[in-house]
Amino acid sequence: MSAPATPSPAEVLDVFRTRGLMLATAESCTGGMVAAALTDVPGSSAVVERGFVTYSNAAKTEMLGVDARLVETHGAVSEPVARAMAEGALAASPADVAVAITGVAGPGGTEAKPEGMVWFAVARRGAPAQALCRQFGAIGRDNVRRGSVAVALELLRAAAEAG
Repeated sequence: MSAPATPSPAEVLDVFRTRGLMLATAESCTGGMVAAALTDVPGSSAVVERGFVTYSNAAKTEMLGVDARLVETHGAVSEPVARAMAEGALAASPADVAVAITGVAGPGGTEAKPEGMVWFAVARRGAPAQALCRQFGAIGRDNVRRGSVAVALELLRAAAEAG
């Protein structure tokens, strides 16, 4: 069985709208691309509550309440930080679901955190965040960022459908 096709932003918004849910984004390496993709769709204001672009570690701490010790211990590109970003987006908004993205879009990276490594988390109010790591590889900054948007849309759709 093949994986379901990546939903379009309009399809994600339709699922949220049908279920009466609002969403928030917490983005680092994508710099707001998920929020932009969603808000390109007319009527998205009925679903998109807000988006956080937290590119720096300070922004993650100040805007989303990510504990600076998590960043110091695990690094910004890590499962604990992605989870904390998603949970922080919910805490800082009235949204029902939040998606977070933090990664190494490239060029560069390290052996432990290579180019193309991206952590995602999705949180639904009242439940702990679920995290996922994707290794896109050194496919170029634009491709890593576009691939990350696609994964975020899939996670948002799944979270909305799960409730």
